[in-house]
This record gives sequence, C-alpha cells and structure tokens, in this order.
Amino acid sequence: MTSEPRASAPPTPAADQRAAAPFPTGDQRAAGQHPAAQRPQAVKPPFRIALTMLHLAALGLLGWGLFVAVFALLGLGLGLTLVFGLGLVFLIALVYVLFGAAWFETERVGGLYRLGIPALRAVPQRTPGFGGFLRMMWAQFIDGRMWQAIASFAVATFLGLFFLICAQNLVWGAAAAILTLTGGSVAYHPNSGLLLAPFITDLPWFAFALAAVLCAAAMVGLALLHRVLTVWIAGAGAEAEHLHAAARLSEQQRAGAVRAADVERTRLERDLHDGVQPRLVSVGMTLGLAQQQIDADPEGAKALIAEAHTSTKAAITELRQLARGINPSVLDDRGLDAALSALAGRSHVPVTLDVRLEGRCSREAETAVYFVIAESLTNAAKHSRAREARVTVRLRDSGTLWARVEDNGVGGARIVPGGGLDGITNRVLAAGGTFRLDSPLGGPTSLEVSVPCAS
Repeated sequence: MTSEPRASAPPTPAADQRAAAPFPTGDQRAAGQHPAAQRPQAVKPPFRIALTMLHLAALGLLGWGLFVAVFALLGLGLGLTLVFGLGLVFLIALVYVLFGAAWFETERVGGLYRLGIPALRAVPQRTPGFGGFLRMMWAQFIDGRMWQAIASFAVATFLGLFFLICAQNLVWGAAAAILTLTGGSVAYHPNSGLLLAPFITDLPWFAFALAAVLCAAAMVGLALLHRVLTVWIAGAGAEAEHLHAAARLSEQQRAGAVRAADVERTRLERDLHDGVQPRLVSVGMTLGLAQQQIDADPEGAKALIAEAHTSTKAAITELRQLARGINPSVLDDRGLDAALSALAGRSHVPVTLDVRLEGRCSREAETAVYFVIAESLTNAAKHSRAREARVTVRLRDSGTLWARVEDNGVGGARIVPGGGLDGITNRVLAAGGTFRLDSPLGGPTSLEVSVPCAS
C-alpha cells in the first residue's frame, strides 16, 4: 500500500515516471479542460472596432440574401398552403431558416463582444407524432429569443448597408481630393450611386478630403452604434436566460440535497440495523446469561462477560466508523489533504495520492469531494477488483475544487438509485458541482468531479 503526501515542490523526473505508470497524471488528463486554457484572449478596443466594421461590411453585402429567402419562403408557404399542403413544407423551411439566422446572430454578437450570451437552442419535441412536430415548429416560431436575434440581424444588415455607402463615398472623396490636388478635375456621373458627389464636385481639394474624413467618422459611428443596438437587442434575453439557468441549477441543487439526505438516511438505517444493533442485542443477551450464571458458574460468567466486552469494543469501532462516514473529524481539523491521506492509509487497494491545494475551500465542497473519493476507493476494493488506484486533486484558478479517481479494475460501474454512487452524485449536485463517470466493461474506471470552492 503506497500513499504520497502533497508535494510543495515540483516532482522530480523519476517521480513523474513512477507516477505515470500505469495511469496518465491528473494534469495530463486535465490538460485542455482548465478554464484558463479555454478562456479566449481579450480583443483590444481598436481591433474590436475593426472587426465590427468587417462584420458590417459582410452583412451589408450578404445579409439581404436572408431576407430575400425569408420572404420567398413565406410567400410560397402562404400561396401553396391550399395546394395539397405543399405550402407547409416551405413554412417549416422558413422556421429552420429563421432559427439558423438567429443562432448565427447570437453566436456572432456574443463572440464579437465577449458577452457570454447562452447559445440559442432549438425547442424540443415534447409529444410524438406529426402533430407533436407541428407544435414544436409553432413553439419555435414564437420563441422570443429567436425573434430578438432576428431583429438584431436586421438592424445589423441595415447598418451594414449604410456602412458600405459611407465606405464608397470615403473612397470617392479621397480619390477626388488627390485628383484635385494634382491638378485634375472631378466629373460626376448620375448613375454612380454616390451621395456626396452631386454637392461637392466643384469644391477645392480640401472639401473632398473633409468629405472623406466625415465618411470615415460615420463608419466608426456606425460600428459603435452597431455595438449599442445589437448588445441591447441580442443580449436582452441573456440576463433572463441566465436567471432561468440559475433557477434550474438551484432546483437541481435542492433536489440533489434532498435526494442525498434520503440516500444517506437509508444508508445509516441499514448500517445501524444490520451492524451495530444486532451486536448490541447480542451484548445484552450475553450479559443476561452472565448474570444468571454468576453465582452457580463464576468462571462461565467471567467468560461471558469477556465475550460481551469484546463485542462492545467491536460495536464501538463500528460506531466510530459510522460517525467517520457521517463527518470525518480530520477533514474539519486538518483539511482535505490530511483526510485523504488517512483515507488512502485505510484503503484495501494501494492508492497513489497527488493532492496540490493552496488554502482551504468551503466545508461543503471539501466534504463532497472527500466522500466522492471515499466511495470510489470503496467500490474499487469491493467491486472493481482493482490492483491500484490514483487520486488527483487540484484547486483551479477559477475557484473550483477538481478531483479525479482512477482504478485499473474491471469497470462496469453504474449509478443505481439508492446506491453509493447515487448518494455522492446527489451530494455533488447539491454543492453546485458536476460529476462524470466513465467505466466501460473491462475497465479502467475514472470518476471526475468539480465543485465550486465557495459553494
């Protein structure tokens, strides 16, 4: 049985090689999953304005295709509805086109301005059959977030059109200024589509330059206006969505806490009924026999008292183990690192610990992670027939307590109602964390959990 205490310095290469067999290290497993590794780099304001201008130019050129497609599908759908129901196909296609455009707009605005807008999700089909499909289509058609995103797309497309007009006049004004400054003349063609040309063709070069500067300023202003309007429109549902998500999470945590308490109560009742209670009943019966024989057979009574004494000590040990299963005192006194070291020392399977914690988390978070690891090691010894287990615990920069337990057993672990894994799953859920179990038949088994440190 091996147990490695928390290392305060980086491990040596030899230690790394020993720790890597037969499992990858927890850091290697967690590579790419750390929030800091996935966090996008911030875009500086000048570059963000430039990106906004590119978005406006693209939408000014291509955005109108969406509205042409929408009105075409709407016209065909309404016009062909009575012709063998063919119009219904176009109306369904219209809903899909609208949803696709709304999804694109939500992702575009959220990615451009780093808003963290929740992804737009399609309305699920709740009832089977074609009737359920049509109800799903109608629910999607009247979805408020979808229409908010469509409105944002329409505004951005109109702004993109004005942006292109300003860009055209910017180029024309700059070219006219250069041409006039070099002694040339400017001629206006009525079909050029320029807005400023009819008014300034006879002005000096600096007037053309001023027109170009005004157009450039208008382009920047349109980019800033795009940010204000699209964030207000497309992001309007983000706060409500976050509130709904928080409400769902709170409901899940409440249900998880209730379920975890129920599972824990059932376990305690079972352990008391099957373990301590029969042993205490046996002690009482043994002492009763000793009392009856103490005068007639003192030696036999002494033997019975000794037997009762042994059973009493065993019952006390079981009660201590039961109390440790409710709330390990070492966890409160010395922290998760020491509690896991004690847990690994009692494990029937050799355990390699890799715990690196700087500071303490909340009691709820540490307790949840402790019992996840305890249940995993118990399962590895009782059911998995594992020869070795590895426990990796990290305190991440995002304020999350992350743990991973791996064993090289036969696998096949499943979460069943009322079982140990069910209890720790609900405990983690009640703490606001996430739980992932990977245990294919034949092994290996890995269990990963993340709990907010300040839960």
